[in-house]
Parts: sequence; structure tokens; C-alpha cells
Amino acid sequence: MPQLSHGRRMLVLAICCMSLLIVSLDNTVLNVALPSLQRELDASTSGLQWTIDAYTLVLASLLMLAGSTADRIGRRRVFMSGLVVFTLGSLLCSLAPDLNWLVVFRMVQAVGGSMLNPVAMSIITNTFTDPRERARAIGVWGAVVGLSMAAGPLVGGLLVDSVGWRSIFWVNLPVGLVALLLTWRFVPESRAPRARRPDPVGQVLVIALFGSLTYAIIEAPHGSLGSTLPFAALALIALLALLRHEPRRPEPLIDLRFFRSAPFSGATVIAVSAFAALGGFLFLSTLYLQNVRGLSAMEAGLWMLPMAVPTFLCAPLSGRLVGSRGPRLPLVIAGGAMTVSGLLFALFEAETSNATLLAGYLLFGVGFGFVNAPITNTAVSGMPTDQAGVASAVASTSRQLGQTLGVAVLGAVLAAGVGSSSYADTFVTASRPGWWILTACGAAVLTLGVVTTGRWARSTAERAARRLKEEEERARRAGVGA
Repeated sequence: MPQLSHGRRMLVLAICCMSLLIVSLDNTVLNVALPSLQRELDASTSGLQWTIDAYTLVLASLLMLAGSTADRIGRRRVFMSGLVVFTLGSLLCSLAPDLNWLVVFRMVQAVGGSMLNPVAMSIITNTFTDPRERARAIGVWGAVVGLSMAAGPLVGGLLVDSVGWRSIFWVNLPVGLVALLLTWRFVPESRAPRARRPDPVGQVLVIALFGSLTYAIIEAPHGSLGSTLPFAALALIALLALLRHEPRRPEPLIDLRFFRSAPFSGATVIAVSAFAALGGFLFLSTLYLQNVRGLSAMEAGLWMLPMAVPTFLCAPLSGRLVGSRGPRLPLVIAGGAMTVSGLLFALFEAETSNATLLAGYLLFGVGFGFVNAPITNTAVSGMPTDQAGVASAVASTSRQLGQTLGVAVLGAVLAAGVGSSSYADTFVTASRPGWWILTACGAAVLTLGVVTTGRWARSTAERAARRLKEEEERARRAGVGA
């Protein structure tokens, strides 16, 4: 990619953030619409889980393929294709006649979404080559997640109450079209110097692993052991086969050599934990506010602002802290705040008091606001720039997998606790194990934030990057010699 002026780099950042906005906004807006979907489409708890997880599951399964494909054939080309498919998928979702078709069209959306965020992050990584400038850009990127969380509940609540749930997908249409035109006009094409070959076997194994695991978790409370155990076994088999297959590939879908770096491995687990907490938090909060407290979609959106606004405000601060002091402090703040938030619900039934509910939302918003920038920065730091798409795609996959598992696990826990009773009678008690799970996720962020950001961890990252470059150079020379 040619060196761009400061103004042009900022424009590229803004265009990439537009793609993140529509993808992130789509999830937060949909969460507010879940009770309306439940009523109009006669959806069960598992049906609501699938409207979210069908999207995040496909997204997680295809992100690494999209990242490597973009590095190979051109990042702008894949990014523009993603905008077209995502916008078309949004239109189809707004026309879905029933829940099954909505789930299918959400999967179409996800195919487009898989070409957006990891590719956009790769474009940003290659546009902002200075580490400090890159950290600030990633902080802005994280702030867009906060913006979507702040605007999503309000926009979603207003649209659902005034027009209906179908209108929440209309928001993506003008933004997607504008982003497409700006990308075509202002974003330069870039690709990795050496193309990576596809890994179809690895891709199939990833889809089998994520899909079967999610199905087994979501359907466990509703089906028999005999109906869910085969899917759990398939997930285990796919995982073992993936771990055996990938190291044998010269250019694997998932480069397991990245995980020699303790910061990279830590960032991956932190991403899964943090976004599992986010997915579960939004799922439980939306159902509680509307189905238990009886609030409208708009009122529920206003109640979620104390969580969304701190996320928006803390994300750029986290980016600046990562650039000036490294990732440890933001991760400690994030993990601590999320852990305390979970404990308020798990120990003190924060839902039953407005004051504790507000405090729980504020703390979670602060925690999530600080967690995104250090994840992204650590994932791409030290990696060769020609593999930026693959490295950032692993981080993005971890986020989506975490959100998928958060909704699946906490939804399953809630469904098992509620049973055939009404939400109003049993929700607080039934959701208690879920809040303990969210507390554990926050504690994992805190612990790994300390362990994987010290001197020892940095030394493993340096060794991993050095060995990776040496192995890549040997492979290149062997290819030239042949």
C-alpha cells in the first residue's frame, strides 16, 4: 500500500469504521428487538438465540478465510464485496416471512460481515505503520463499538416502537451504500507480497467445530442427551482433526505458530472471555428489562445507555493508554470492572434495585470500553505485515466466537432455569448461574491481562515473531530453489 497523507489516512480510517458501525449496530439493535420478535414470530428462547448466533457463528467461521483471501486477492476488492453482500442480506432480513427465514438471511448478512471487519482492520494496520499512530487508530476503532452500543439501543427502541422490528435492518442500507462508494473512490488496493493458498479442509473443520458446538449448547436444555451428544462429539473430533491438520499445512488457515506468543494467545482468550460476557450481558439485560420489568423497547434502550456511554468514552482512552503505557493497565481496568459488575448481579441481585442495576451497567460499560484496544493491538503487534489479515482475523474470530458462546451458554442456562414458567416469576433466580459465568469471564480478563503482558510474555512474542520470520524465509528460499 502506498504511503498516504495524514488526511487520507484519516479518511481510510473513517471508511473502515463505517463498516464496523453497521456490523456492530446490527447486533445491538437486534438485541433490543428480541422481545418483539418473540411475540410476532412466536419464538422460543432457543429461537431468539439462533437469530443472534446464526450471524455470529457464520461470521466466526469465515473470518479467517476472509482475512487470508483479502491478503491474497486484494483487501479493497474483498471489502467492497462484503459491503454488497451485507447490504443485500440486511434487505432480505427486513423481508423475512418467519423466524426460519430470518435465521437464513442473518447467515447471508454474516457472509458479507466476514469480509468487512477483519479486512478493515488489515487495511488500518497497513495504513498506519507507526505503532503509536496505529494504537490511536485502533482506539478510534474501539470507540465505534461504543458508539454502536450507545446508538443501537436508542435507534432500535425508537424503530421497534414506532415502525416495527423489520425497520432495524433498513438502517444498514444507506450506510452500506455510502461506504461502498467511498471505498471505491478513496481506499487504495493492497495485498500481501506473497499469496497464501486456500485451506479447504481447515475451513470445513472450523465450520464443523463452531457449528456443532453451538448447536449442542443451545439445544441441550430442550433435547435429549441422545440428540445433543453426537454434536458435542462432532465438535471434539473436529477440534482434534484441526489441531492435527493445520501444523502439516505450509500455509494453514489458522497458523498455530502465532500461539507461541503468550501475548497473542492471551489476547485470543481475553477476546473470547470479554465478548462472551458482552453477548450474555446484552441477552440477559434485554429480556429482563422488557419481559420482566415490562418496559417498552425505547425505555429498555434508555436503560442500557449507562452501559453504552462509558464504552464509547473509555475506548479511545484505552487506545491512548495502550500506545503510551502498553496493554496491561487497560486490561486490568477492564477485567476488574467486569468482574465487579458480574458480582453485583450474582451476589446482590442487582436487577432488584435501580441503584445496583445502574452501577452494574456502568461498571460493565467501563470494562468493555477498555478491553477492545489492547486485544487488537496485541494480536497484530509483532506479526509480519504480510500476514496482518490472518492475525487480525484470528482476533476477530475470537470475538465472534466469544459472543456466540456467550449467547449460547447463558441462553441455555436461562432456558433450563425458567423451564415452562414465565420469565416474570423465575428470571432473577434462573439467571443467577449466568451472572456467575460472566463474573468468571471478567476474572479471566483480569488474570490474563496481568500474566500475558509482562517481561516474560514480551520475550515469548519476540521469539515467536523471530522464528516465524525465519521459517517464512526458509520456506521462500526453498520455493525459489525448487
